[in-house]
Amino acid sequence: MFGIRFIKAQPTTFLMKYRAGAVVAEGTGLSALYYAPVTTLVAVPVGSRDASFIFQQIARDFQTLTVQGHITYRVSEPKKAASMLNFTLKSDGKTYETDDPEKLPERILGTVEVLAQQAIKELTLKDALQASDRIAEIIAIGLRGRADIEALGLEILGVAIRGIKPTPDTAKALEAQAREAILKNADEAIFARRNFAVEQERAIRESELDTEIAVEQKKRSIRETQMDAEASVAAKRNQLREAGMAADIVLEGKRKDFVGLNAENTRTLADAEAYRVGALMKIFEGVDTRVIQALAAAGMQPGQLIAHAFSGIAEKAEKIGQLNVSPDLLSQLIGKPKPEAANVRRQ
Repeated sequence: MFGIRFIKAQPTTFLMKYRAGAVVAEGTGLSALYYAPVTTLVAVPVGSRDASFIFQQIARDFQTLTVQGHITYRVSEPKKAASMLNFTLKSDGKTYETDDPEKLPERILGTVEVLAQQAIKELTLKDALQASDRIAEIIAIGLRGRADIEALGLEILGVAIRGIKPTPDTAKALEAQAREAILKNADEAIFARRNFAVEQERAIRESELDTEIAVEQKKRSIRETQMDAEASVAAKRNQLREAGMAADIVLEGKRKDFVGLNAENTRTLADAEAYRVGALMKIFEGVDTRVIQALAAAGMQPGQLIAHAFSGIAEKAEKIGQLNVSPDLLSQLIGKPKPEAANVRRQ
C-alpha cells in the first residue's frame, strides 16, 4: 500500500538495504520495511553450496581423461560478492534482476577446470587414474590462492574428485593389460607355490636320505663294534685255548713225570719185594715144609686154621675113603648158628 513493503531474509541470506546510494540496513536474516520506489535491496546467499563439474582433460601421454567431482563453497564476504556481481532483487523482493548469481558457480568451475588441467598434464594416464586425492588437493590449494576467488569473497570448503575415467577404448586396453598382469601374477603365484612344494619335497627327501645315511652309519658302527667285540672275544678264546693247551702240556708233563716216578717207585718196590722173597727163600732152603707150615699157622685165626686143616685133608684125599661132616659140626667150625636156630631168631 502506497509502495511500502516488508521483507524478511533467510538466516543464510545477507540482506543490504540501499537508499540514496547508501546502505541504511544490513545483516543476515534481516527483516525490514522499505519504500519500494526509493529503496534497493541486495540479497547475497551466504550458505554453503555445492557445484558439480565434469570435463575432459589430456594427460601427459596424450590420453583423454574424464574428471568428475564437486566443489563446496560459501560467500564469506557478501559485500565483495555484491560489488563484483549484481545480487539486486526486483521490486517484488523475491527474484533477482539479472542472472549474475547463477554465474558465480560457473566462474568457480572455470577456475577448477584450469587448475585440473595444470595438475593432470603433469601425469600419465595410469598415474592420473590413481591420483584423484592428489588432484583434489591441488585444486583446493589453487582455489584458495586465486585472486579472482578472493575478489568474489568466496571461501572454498572442499574439493572432491568422484572419478577419473579414460575413454572406453583405453579402458578396455587397460582392463586387458591389467587382466593379463593379474593372470601373470596368478601364474607366477602358481609357479611359486609349485616350486615351493618341489623345494619342500626335495628338502623332505634330503632329510629322509640324511636319516637313512645316519641309520646306515649307525648300523655300520654297530656292526664294526660287534666285529671288534667278536674279534676281542675270539682273541680271548684263543688266549684261553693257548693257555689251556699250555696248562695241559704242563699237566701232561707233570703227569708223565708222575707216571715215570710211580713206575720207578713200583719197580723199586718190586725189586725190594723180590729181594725180600729171595732172601726168605734162601732162609727156608732145606727146611722141612711142615715146619714152614707150622710157622705159617702161627698166629692164624680159627677159620684160617680150619681151612689149613681141610687143605691137609685134601692132600691125603686118596687115602681117605669117606669123610662125613655134619651141619652142626660145620656150623661150629665156621662159627654160624644152625638153620632152625637162625629161623627162630629171625621170627
